[in-house]
Amino acid sequence: MTGPATVPVVVVNAGSSSLKLSVVIDGAVTTREVLDPWDGSATAPGLRAGLDRLASLPGPPPAAVGHRVVHGGQRFTSATLIDADVLAEIGRLAALAPLHQPRALAGIEAAQASFGHLPQVACFDTAFHATLPPRARTYPLPATWRDRFGLRKFGFHGLSHSYAARRAAALLHIDEPGRFRAVTCHLGAGSSLAAVTGGHSVETTMGFTPLDGLVMATRSGSIDPGLIVWLADQRRLGVAEVADGLEHRSGLAALADLAEPGGDMRAVVAAAERGEGAALLALDVHTHRLVAGIAAMAAAMNGIDALVFTGGIGEHMPVVRAAAAAGLRFLGVDVDPGRNLAARADADISADEAAVRTLVLTAGEDLEIAREVSELLSGDEPAR
Repeated sequence: MTGPATVPVVVVNAGSSSLKLSVVIDGAVTTREVLDPWDGSATAPGLRAGLDRLASLPGPPPAAVGHRVVHGGQRFTSATLIDADVLAEIGRLAALAPLHQPRALAGIEAAQASFGHLPQVACFDTAFHATLPPRARTYPLPATWRDRFGLRKFGFHGLSHSYAARRAAALLHIDEPGRFRAVTCHLGAGSSLAAVTGGHSVETTMGFTPLDGLVMATRSGSIDPGLIVWLADQRRLGVAEVADGLEHRSGLAALADLAEPGGDMRAVVAAAERGEGAALLALDVHTHRLVAGIAAMAAAMNGIDALVFTGGIGEHMPVVRAAAAAGLRFLGVDVDPGRNLAARADADISADEAAVRTLVLTAGEDLEIAREVSELLSGDEPAR
């Protein structure tokens, strides 16, 4: 595993509802600005103003701009210099990540206006999962479909999973990192799990698109494909209506039935604490899917050495971590209640005698992007 980035890098992290701008120098974030909410446009006043402020900061000038791009398809398996051809391919993949891909393009457009003289680098969430073995990435679909349409499991949140696995190994002082088995849990508005062995992804919960896997804020996660066919058959629902429902009106938002839209886990927990039945069901469904998913990730590695929570929910919702751990005691997971409640950043919340270490880590997508950009500029091969 290589060390942190050393050259100054501006990072543009375009999410589905917010945008984070940061400067990373010597493996540390020196400046960060968050635009939340962000309307997804390249001309948003807050975006251009934020980039202009980063451009005028004192100190060493940035060497490049790194961008988080959710979907890289089969073509992009490592950080890539952005040119017109790369931009066009990112745009063609928008149908597979409609909540994210257009926003990444908007971030790139804005950064090119503010930092047009610098190399612009795309860092892909799917790239970390390029190491998925055939047994994990291959769908049991007709070969003609797979070949014609490029159907396979891609996986997402790879920048977060990669950083979390590397950081966990460092915090736990792992002597043999090649044998270290971690289940990394990126839990937020979008959520996914990854089974990471020796720094390589061998299984994950998201698939061909970011809609698969766990229960999310407004996304359904895994659903019986026959149900989707049934809904679309006989014109019960139109394809566009099904797609909108699965992306925007499902998940916690649908289960908890709250007045506030958006499926915010904080609102769900608050409603559950008030005894609201729909919110209690939402938490139960979320926990059930989460526990089952973590167990599946552990099975893919024939065991687990560390369970890692990151992302907005993973970092800030001790009730979610406690519920998951309670269902995973058979794997050797056990958390200390006091440590779990007090955890803030990069904390070990394991019970003293737990066979599996449980960590809470601050998400490090910007650090991972800067590291990949630095490796690309230096000519080093990406560390996987």
